[in-house]
Amino acid sequence: MLKQVAEGVLVHQSELLENNTVVVHGRDGVLLVDVGITGAEMTCLASDLRELGRPVVAGFSTHPDWDHVLWHAELGEAPRYGTARCAAFMQDVLSNADWKAGVAEGLPPEIAEDTPLALYGLITGLPAETALLPWDGPKVRIIEHTAHAPGHAALLIEERRVLIAGDMLSDVFVPMLDDTDDPIEDYLVGLGVLEGVADDVDVLIPGHGSVARDQEVRARIKLDRAYVEDLRDARVSSDPRVVSPKPGWEWASGIHEGQVRSLARAGEPEGTPDQRSASATGRPCQ
Repeated sequence: MLKQVAEGVLVHQSELLENNTVVVHGRDGVLLVDVGITGAEMTCLASDLRELGRPVVAGFSTHPDWDHVLWHAELGEAPRYGTARCAAFMQDVLSNADWKAGVAEGLPPEIAEDTPLALYGLITGLPAETALLPWDGPKVRIIEHTAHAPGHAALLIEERRVLIAGDMLSDVFVPMLDDTDDPIEDYLVGLGVLEGVADDVDVLIPGHGSVARDQEVRARIKLDRAYVEDLRDARVSSDPRVVSPKPGWEWASGIHEGQVRSLARAGEPEGTPDQRSASATGRPCQ
């Protein structure tokens, strides 16, 4: 199940949502980034790592969406890191007595019974402004930004020229906005941060979908920027993820439709009947 995408960097992809769990080899073991998403897949990953003789020495969640804060007992008890904002968000979720029922309700029905929640969201927040991930492997630079989710961070493995982008720059999902005061601008700022390191990247691993290489890295950034600008300017989207999605991913165009409706409601005068009755548009990867 493990596919090497760069020296010392491998990907384990889930079946349903094409989540990419990233495995980075260090001196004494491996770093796991965004482990997911079913118990069977995580058990398979643990078995693969045992066969390689590589224990898990650290974990990292790029952001606090449900499918990026999972873990399995067979992966061990290594510290699981995230940004301070990511960890604070998860602590707030876990402080609610009925958090497990709320999370379970939002899971895709196909995998709801095989998504382990016992170790859900147990993230250790790194101090604000932490630049490098604390572990014994190659230097992993933490690039926090404002797009998609609270405390979202990309990871840049500089000596491998690999960017782990979290839930951005996917070829199957359009950009999914966060629920902030200015989600469009926040997303554009986040894209700008990633574009700022693009010259140092040969391999891009998105949270979902296929790995991009070389010139395709900047092409992904350009595509995401065009999509967000179309939302900002209320233009009809020609994004291929909307108009000609990958077979089997036609349902994902509903994310775009939901975002268009949500932004239209946000632009209505405060207190209109439609706004008062509307509920927040959810994201499938929340």
